[in-house]
Amino acid sequence: MHYLLSVIAEGASLADDAEMAAIDVFNERLQANGHWVFAGGLGTPDTATVIDNRRGEEVFTDGPFVESKEYLAGFWIIDASDLDVALKLAAAGSKACNRKVEVRPFLSNPE
Repeated sequence: MHYLLSVIAEGASLADDAEMAAIDVFNERLQANGHWVFAGGLGTPDTATVIDNRRGEEVFTDGPFVESKEYLAGFWIIDASDLDVALKLAAAGSKACNRKVEVRPFLSNPE
């Protein structure tokens, strides 16, 4: 099953060199153990643009969709056998990046 591990940051600080090195080690361990699907870091919220085309007229708004002191700074998509494994990996990811990590399962297709 796939899980989204969302990295939650506060403030404008990016990962420092020690955090980046720990993240690299964590990523290598995910890959070596077959949990790696994808990962990426994101720009700060001030680089975001929200597009609303629900009424057939494109409206572009600078900034994030919601104002908050916390924001999504990056993510991992992992493959884990169950939630317990995903939670353990998220705990290790949180330690590596020195930030909070939210775990959410992807919806599976009904059969």
